[in-house]
Amino acid sequence: MNPALNLALFDLDNTLLAGDSDFEWAQFLIEKGVLDREVQEAKNIEFYEHYKAGTLDIHAFLDFQLKPLARHPRAELDAWHREFMATRIRPIMTPAAKALVAEHLAAGDLCAVVTATNSFVTGPIAREFGIPHLIGTIPALADPTTGDFTGKPTGTPSFREGKIVRVEQWLESLGLCWASFSHSYFYSDSHNDLPLLLKVSDPVAVDPDDTLRAHAGKAGWQVRSLRHGNV
Repeated sequence: MNPALNLALFDLDNTLLAGDSDFEWAQFLIEKGVLDREVQEAKNIEFYEHYKAGTLDIHAFLDFQLKPLARHPRAELDAWHREFMATRIRPIMTPAAKALVAEHLAAGDLCAVVTATNSFVTGPIAREFGIPHLIGTIPALADPTTGDFTGKPTGTPSFREGKIVRVEQWLESLGLCWASFSHSYFYSDSHNDLPLLLKVSDPVAVDPDDTLRAHAGKAGWQVRSLRHGNV
């Protein structure tokens, strides 16, 4: 084992971002007139309530969230995403989040975003933070040449226990495993991430929901905010 090698994993929505990129993307498309506001917002509320309760059917959610990607050519989606980054994402990338990532990168840690949100939405965001690796839910391609999407996911969704599966597959592809690291960090706001938080050596609850805050308090985990200073 290389004693100098550490792993830093970051949830994205409501952790590194002071908001939710999936929600913001939907709102952006509503403003473009691409999605129907009433239908989209009603379904988003329904899925979010299940998410908070820990009962989200990730496959039903992904079927709903990925469908808009299949309705438009990739070039148009990419152009929209550049506008989306400028108007909706950069304003919710906090200085504290950028500083945290920079600290781990400067230390030479192996860094990755681990998010349930699909990689089309989140890939440019991870790159904006300077994080070289992304483990996100993968939207299937209808045509690898054009990059057009089917509107369905492929592989294991990066959600709850699926995050562990995906992280371990990624580490294996690099010739690594959990034992390769002196310290493994995971930063998250959500109790849905408890499986992966319990897997790492250094779990950190970031602006946590009530369930995660209670668990972190009992377990003696670090609790911090990337929005308001330490809490």
